[in-house]
Amino acid sequence: MVQATETKETESRKLLQRLRDAMAEDSAGQARLDKITHLIADSTGSEVCSIYLFRDTETLELCATEGLNAEAVHQTRMKLGEGLVGRVARFGRVVNTTDAPSAKGFRYMPETGEEIYSSFLGVPVQRLGEKLGVLVVQSKEARAYSADEVYALEVVAMVLAEMAELGAFVGEGAALAAPHQNPSLLRGTTGQEGAAEGHVWLHEPRVVVTNPIAEDPHAELVRLREAVDELRVSVDQMLDGAVGGDSEQMQVLEAYRMFANSKGWMRRMEEDISRGLSAEAAVEKEQSQARARMNMANDAYLRERLHDLDDLSNRLLRILTGQGQNTGAEMPADPILIARNIGPAELLDYGRSLKGIVLEEGSVGSHAAIVARALAIPLVVHASRITTDALNGNHIMVDGDQGIVHLRPDDTVVTAFRDKIAMQAKAQERYASIRDKTATTKCGKTIAMHMNAGLMADLPSLDSSGAEGVGLFRTELQFLVRNQMPKRSELSALYNRVLDAASGKRVVFRTLDIGSDKVLPYMKPNDEPNPALGWRAIRVGLDRRGVMRMQLQALIRAAAGRPLSIMFPFVAQYEEYSQARAEMDKVLAREAKLGHTLPEVIEVGAMLETPSLAFAPDKFYEEVDFLSIGGNDLKQFFFAADRENERVRKRYDTLNVSFLTFLEGIVKRCEASNTSLSFCGEDAGRPIEAICLAAMGLRSLSMRPASIGPVKNILRSVDLDGVRRIIEEARLRGDQSVRPAVMTYLQSQH
Repeated sequence: MVQATETKETESRKLLQRLRDAMAEDSAGQARLDKITHLIADSTGSEVCSIYLFRDTETLELCATEGLNAEAVHQTRMKLGEGLVGRVARFGRVVNTTDAPSAKGFRYMPETGEEIYSSFLGVPVQRLGEKLGVLVVQSKEARAYSADEVYALEVVAMVLAEMAELGAFVGEGAALAAPHQNPSLLRGTTGQEGAAEGHVWLHEPRVVVTNPIAEDPHAELVRLREAVDELRVSVDQMLDGAVGGDSEQMQVLEAYRMFANSKGWMRRMEEDISRGLSAEAAVEKEQSQARARMNMANDAYLRERLHDLDDLSNRLLRILTGQGQNTGAEMPADPILIARNIGPAELLDYGRSLKGIVLEEGSVGSHAAIVARALAIPLVVHASRITTDALNGNHIMVDGDQGIVHLRPDDTVVTAFRDKIAMQAKAQERYASIRDKTATTKCGKTIAMHMNAGLMADLPSLDSSGAEGVGLFRTELQFLVRNQMPKRSELSALYNRVLDAASGKRVVFRTLDIGSDKVLPYMKPNDEPNPALGWRAIRVGLDRRGVMRMQLQALIRAAAGRPLSIMFPFVAQYEEYSQARAEMDKVLAREAKLGHTLPEVIEVGAMLETPSLAFAPDKFYEEVDFLSIGGNDLKQFFFAADRENERVRKRYDTLNVSFLTFLEGIVKRCEASNTSLSFCGEDAGRPIEAICLAAMGLRSLSMRPASIGPVKNILRSVDLDGVRRIIEEARLRGDQSVRPAVMTYLQSQH
């Protein structure tokens, strides 16, 4: 048995050696592909070997064949999932059948002449989760390819993927286009609006494997084992350094240690090397398969563990290649940051030097999105393949408004995009002329315009944007970017600087809003099935009153006798507000006892983010000093539609008649109790939405600084009474959304 395995391994190595020789020849990409299909067919004893490559994200093209009709090359194409080849590509899994024509999904393509071949073995050609194509062998004999033959073909597919990445098959046509050179359009999700043009800066530069085939398998095994030993030592050192610290970090490092010491992982890589791969290629082969499994996994825990393995593989590759994080490349003057994901502290390190951010993962509510919004940097999340497609220095354009990324754009896209940026710049100039004017409508109603903030860096926007104050200062950012709980003195100094920078304008400090997608690195996470509806915000504050008291003390001391506005987040019922207000009163009494100066005036409000609070007792509305509608959360709970879920998020419109009627009810309750009310959220910064909110009676809006100009400009040009009539008519007609009717009305007025 050992001898048989040795024979197979030797055959595999022989094939790879022949492939390397073919690669060394000075020939064009098509000639190389043709030679490779001949070599593979010959070495595997198959009558057919074919290589299919993607010409675009949805279409495979037959690029080379030994055994099928030569005329079919570059003519035969199929969609992802179509036929057996399409199935291999879609699912990233091997298809091995003795009777291909009878197999589920078989597609007959008469131009290839493949109907006479019975057996079929298809192996995905992929690199780090990026699908590149499919390698196929076929025979007339109805035989199943053995596990050894499948394994050998997977090794060959890995080498083909590396060769394709290095540009070995460049030729005519889309399928043989040079990698990382063609224009690429990627669609993601808007994390922060705005448009930006610049050049790619990779947060984690890709490791390039230039030697996929081993010259000396024994030497490669030694290199792998030495690198793994170094990796294990580094993980142990990280664990020793983290002892007694953050439990979540400890769990990640323990997972690293488990994988670093995994005999199965090591054995598979050693087998890959014995088949003829270099140490780097063996690591990357296992990493690619982990990524493929990660993309298919529905279980969140499994995805997290596969992510840990992926990260560990990157560390091992950097040890093997010596390609560290610092490649010597110089950051461009106009960097657009590209990353799979990034933490808030790392993002803040880059600061305002970034023109834009594109993430392969991330979410609209993630820490990175919060920081991007605070820094007013356009952000697109869920941009699949961006980290594998982009290279440092590539020209890139980010449309945060549409959630679109243009990588290496052609001239027509560049012209159109620059026109858009120029129009926005021109509009900003126009908005600057009304910066110091009020947002008074044609019908004489004045809407207060406030800005959202979360960093000291935001405060200069108070004057430049024309904001009348800060309607929401997110205090969680100072907690999220640290590895341990900030000290009261640190928070007090920060809040003091915020109030100084505001120069007497009102700043509403929202107390710590953590939980859901905002988990503190030093706080034990709760394994909750639905964190958005779980232990978060005021619920955490009331259960961890020491933290709440510490923050309230910091705010009172920072005020130093000045007026202070504090808002509690995610209040769902009157009792929660009462308990939080009681804590505030206790802190005020203690501060007075200690001889500290109390605020001249203190306002204590609540954020209305749950429908339940709209129906709270009258006593709540009479007691609360002010209310701010948290539009982002309120909308997702009102429609029972997760705002992180693209499949349902866009089904529901803010200008839905039901939602506007609901908001109107809140406005009436606040008017009856003489309670100050504002609307805070992304929708407040969208001109059409802002008009409708104002028409429903809201007289204070809080938004990102860049939105104040366009919203103020449109409010100054409309008659809210007329908009209100249009909304009423739409409601009477039974319209689902008032948007079409309002848009038509506005167009008729200009």
